[in-house]
Amino acid sequence: MKIKICGLTREVDIEYVNEYNPDYIGFIFYKLSRRLITKEKAKVLKTSLSRSIKAVGVFVNEDINVIRDIWEADIIDLIQLHGDETEEYIIRLKEITKAPIIKAIRVRDKEQIKISSKTCADFLLFDSYNKNMYGGTGEKFNWEIIDEINKSFFLAGGIGLEDIKQAKALGAYAIDVSSSVETDGVKDRDKIKDIINGVRKY
Repeated sequence: MKIKICGLTREVDIEYVNEYNPDYIGFIFYKLSRRLITKEKAKVLKTSLSRSIKAVGVFVNEDINVIRDIWEADIIDLIQLHGDETEEYIIRLKEITKAPIIKAIRVRDKEQIKISSKTCADFLLFDSYNKNMYGGTGEKFNWEIIDEINKSFFLAGGIGLEDIKQAKALGAYAIDVSSSVETDGVKDRDKIKDIINGVRKY
């Protein structure tokens, strides 16, 4: 199972992940996120990021041309869509970027998971539903409603060390963590180390 550390904003965050080598990191370009990063800052951080770690750009209902520009600037390796993007939007984005795409689903019920698996996105990401937030809730949803999925998926939403074994058993391709590796709202080196070491055991 792989791991993504999301919401990096500082040079020291890059130092932490370079030391412990997760599979993915996330730069959040959603203007209402407290972990928002600018294109310019993300470009600086990407130059310091280990080549073995893939950078994911996280967007919410963004203008498709904005995403294309960030992709073409070699700031991100994958695109994560965390809003209400349609299949038509995803198809168009794939055409103009050729980037692997992760489509986030804010899970409400089992049927929604079944329908979402038909997306043309390359990966799914299952997160907790909150009508007022596009992710970043730090809350875990009921994983028991996850049935057999015919597409690789990430699990997000308040995941801690105690959840790794269950995530692996569910067949998750990766876990996506942010708030659980923070202390006082910023990334914590020891928590990053512990969650990555925990995943590597399985």
